[in-house]
Amino acid sequence: MTTTTTVTVKVSRSNRIYRSSEPVEGKIVIKSPNSISHQSIRLSVNGSVNLQVRGGSAGVIESFYGVIKPIQIVKKTIQVRSSGRIPPGTTEIPFSVNLRESGESIAEKFYETFHGTNINIQYLLTVDIPRGYLHKPLSATMEFIIESGRVDLPVRPLPPEMVIFYITQDTQRHPLLPEIKSGGFRVTGKLATQCSLQDPLSGELTVEASSVPITSIDIHLLRVESIIVGERIVTETSLIQSTQIADGDVCRKMTLPIYVLLPRLLMCPSIFAGPFSVEFKVCITISFKSKLAKAQPKSDPTAPRLWMALERLPLELVRTKRDRFSC
Repeated sequence: MTTTTTVTVKVSRSNRIYRSSEPVEGKIVIKSPNSISHQSIRLSVNGSVNLQVRGGSAGVIESFYGVIKPIQIVKKTIQVRSSGRIPPGTTEIPFSVNLRESGESIAEKFYETFHGTNINIQYLLTVDIPRGYLHKPLSATMEFIIESGRVDLPVRPLPPEMVIFYITQDTQRHPLLPEIKSGGFRVTGKLATQCSLQDPLSGELTVEASSVPITSIDIHLLRVESIIVGERIVTETSLIQSTQIADGDVCRKMTLPIYVLLPRLLMCPSIFAGPFSVEFKVCITISFKSKLAKAQPKSDPTAPRLWMALERLPLELVRTKRDRFSC
């Protein structure tokens, strides 16, 4: 049996996904061994874009002085119950809160939930139960997820926008090992540059020729976060996830499928707002057999190396209309 009073917030949907036009519904669960008094039970909704610029990106001046003010998306508080007492045991108090005010039709300001390196878009539910000066107040917070509530979203499946690419020793902007440069290689393929967040990233790749054996072919998803700081635009590219599509020296002229699932909270529709932007790229890396590769420590898998060939392609992510049978 519990000896302390606990408070939790639970929403009605197990996936915690809501549109900005939908009310967020759920219940406040209070478990207490004894009857407790309270002054009120309040529920707050807070949605904001939190921006940060690290010293390595912006320089010493911004990192020392700069505190970038969060961009407020939504902030409201409702009173769920007035003052009273909560009986011992488990008490469940239902709630329903609208994110948008009545008559408000601006859905664009409700950016989708996103957790990046320098940009975080987050929506929180917080319950506060003040109990007077002699008692410690009770509170609990949980995050829920917002997806676009626009009515003009495209319908799945999106018409394919495939980009044909080729990778050779002549397309590389960084130095290569002499045996790779002189022997030559050619890799061709195609990749979707516009993709629904509900669908995998798809395409294909073929190794036409390579004089040096290949050890690995990988697909890396990158996010490009840009923030306006004063009169400067600070941009940082970071790795989201890596997917290996080939291990070892692949057969020549054999088509390899590209099929990459997109991580939900780490990606969102491409955003081009005033003070910030979030874009995405795909980096294809081909690693060749080399003794030098074994001796070097592994760090950024997308950094140019003497034994690697790279190709970066832009990726536009969009939100499509929810399927009839999806949650």
